[in-house]
This record gives sequence, structure tokens and C-alpha cells, in this order.
Amino acid sequence: MKILLAEDDSRIVRDVGETLTGAGYVVEYESNGKEVWFLGDTNDYAAIVLDLGLPGMDGLTILKKWRDNGCTTPILVLTARGTWSERVEGIDAGADDYLPKPFEMDELLARLRCIIRRSTGHGAPTITVGGLKLDPKQMRVSVGGIPKTLTPQEYRLLSYLMHHNDRVVPQHELAEQLQGDHEQRASNAIGVLVGRLRRKLGKNLIETRRGFGYIIGSAQS
Repeated sequence: MKILLAEDDSRIVRDVGETLTGAGYVVEYESNGKEVWFLGDTNDYAAIVLDLGLPGMDGLTILKKWRDNGCTTPILVLTARGTWSERVEGIDAGADDYLPKPFEMDELLARLRCIIRRSTGHGAPTITVGGLKLDPKQMRVSVGGIPKTLTPQEYRLLSYLMHHNDRVVPQHELAEQLQGDHEQRASNAIGVLVGRLRRKLGKNLIETRRGFGYIIGSAQS
């Protein structure tokens, strides 16, 4: 899943970026507020990590503009501003959660997983579709209680499909979520990954809707 990290502190960008990448996310970075607003307004992200103290346009203004334009992407606000009134202002502007600096990386990941789950209709910490179970915290997958070993790209694809198991996910959407804009995308990359997942998890688990995309577990629901 693709995350936009909007932060102008290079140390935080490095540390948070490494943490998110290690947790299986694809991360895009931007430090200028006006560019952050444009990216969030024109791209699809699984979530946005937004610092309020950005140059060019402050994070609270960006947040309000996104929500006014109908953006429903889950947003985790980071800020050095610690007063309760500023936190309330951020939540009222449309933030899904709020994390004051300094923070622990484990807490950031936990809050991010939570707002992503909520945004896709999953309240529990693990996601289950039929006999398939995904644990986002441990990045583990099992079928019928049997652990399965996946590559990072296979895990990312499966995780996105399971988070969105109520709909058919277009191939281009999967490609955007699995790869950064700087990466070259092979035309058959998604089909190859789906084929590998079927061999590992079961051939009927991921259904192809030709001309539309992929849906997971529909035969089991």
C-alpha cells in the first residue's frame, strides 16, 4: 500500500520512511505544503502522514482543503504542537488520528494500521477472508492455520486486496499501490504476482474479473 509522507524534517523523513518501508508500505515523500496538497488531491494513497508545520502551505490548511474537496483518504497528523486545543482543531478539520512529536515508531505504525483498517471497514487487528488470515502487525499470512511465506511484493498485493475485499480492484490501482512513481512498471507484473499467490494460497482465492480487475475471496463469501 502506498503512503504519502508529508514532512520537512529530514531526520524524521529518514526514520519514518525506513520504518514504513520495513513494514511493507510504498512511501512517497514531499516537504513543500503546496506540492503536498496537489499530490493528495490528485493521487490515491492508502493513507497520508501529514506534518502540520510545512512550508508553503501549513498542514491544517491542506487538511481542510482536502476534506472540502471530498478527499476521504485516512490521515495521520504529526505535529510538535502539543496543546489539546490544537489537537481538537486538527481532528475537527478532518484528521483521522493525531500523533504529537516526539513519538515512538511502533505507535506510529499501530495508529497507521488502525486508520487504514477503519477506512476499509475492518475493525479487528487481523483480517480474515474465508480460511485466509492476514496479520498486518506481524506481516504474516496463513491459510487454514498454516503459515505461508510470501515475498514483499506478494504480501503487499495480498494485503491491499484483503483490505478491499468488498470490491473488484482494478489492475492499475494495484500497480499504483505496489510501486512508487519512480519505479518502472512492467505491463504483466500484477498478473505474475497474482499467479504466484494462487500457487501458494489456492487457485480459487483471487478471482479475475476480465476487463475490471481482481477480487479476493468472492467464491468463499
